[in-house]
Amino acid sequence: MSAFTHAFASRRSLSASGLLAPLAFATALSCQAAGTHEPAAEQAVPASAASGAARKPMTMDDLRERLAEKLGAAKAPGSPTPYVVRVENKTDGEAATPARKTKANAKAAGRKDSAPEPAGHGEHHPPHWSYDGPEGPLAWARLTPEYAQCGSGHRQSPIDIRDGIPVQLPPIQFDYRPSGFNVLDNGHTIQVSPAAGNSITVNGRRYDLVQFHFHKPSEERINGRSFDMVIHLVHKDAEGQLAVVAVLLQRGEPQPQIQSVWNALPLERGSSLASPVPIDLPALLPQDPHYLTYMGSLTTPPCSEGVLWLVMKQPVTLSQTQIDIFARLYPMNARPVQAADGRLIKDGQ
Repeated sequence: MSAFTHAFASRRSLSASGLLAPLAFATALSCQAAGTHEPAAEQAVPASAASGAARKPMTMDDLRERLAEKLGAAKAPGSPTPYVVRVENKTDGEAATPARKTKANAKAAGRKDSAPEPAGHGEHHPPHWSYDGPEGPLAWARLTPEYAQCGSGHRQSPIDIRDGIPVQLPPIQFDYRPSGFNVLDNGHTIQVSPAAGNSITVNGRRYDLVQFHFHKPSEERINGRSFDMVIHLVHKDAEGQLAVVAVLLQRGEPQPQIQSVWNALPLERGSSLASPVPIDLPALLPQDPHYLTYMGSLTTPPCSEGVLWLVMKQPVTLSQTQIDIFARLYPMNARPVQAADGRLIKDGQ
């Protein structure tokens, strides 16, 4: 057999056995056994093996032994084949698929796979508070550092509004319209979220209506007088500043828009319900546009300050039945009045 024929037969044998990786080295050894030269593999053979006129011809066992030494293969005890060399199929190994690569790389980098964390993991829930008992208003500031301003603030709400300076205040420009709305029983009050597009403008600054809710009795007092209920319409401007319009409620004729809210009350606390009919927001307001104003805070934890309060001077009526409906859910949900601390109060004339 010629050197070329011997090399070709060896390549076919190695290929059939899965020995493609060491092909070049095996071919070089087979060529040297036949006394021929192949420059690409010449340097793989020791010089001592290449010298000498009379040397023993290399057998296939010799070829396997040298190949095993080169590749670090182990001899299989009791096997008819002295050495076994395998080339691992990459489809079964660590680089099987892109997905396995990604997972392996993520593990090597010390991080989890790209799957999201379970919902709710690490969420922060502020402590529960209430309007009476050990979690009532006197304890709010001690429940958590987040509520500290409820006890340490100097511009807290509500207040007894009295001794206001009589001035000509610019009218509140209400841009309210009939709107769809959702009703939420949040565990502290009934809260209404109207559709976007309602706003007020005060002193040239626009505030969008975010939500409104109810308190019983009214949190505000005017010259010491409390009212049956109050609506707080909460607005926010583009910078996140809040302005709250307070509409005082007293017993009298039924209020159709409040009834539309009661009609959409959700059956369970913590749930929300969409009303099938819109609410006429302008009809919630008194006809007299005069108001009192001062700087205060939220009346619930965290009692954040810097809130602009706009308290309408004329009350709106609602029926005793409408008051009783709210009272069955929340008999009392009003924070006690806070110290005025010398704040300036303007009384619009």
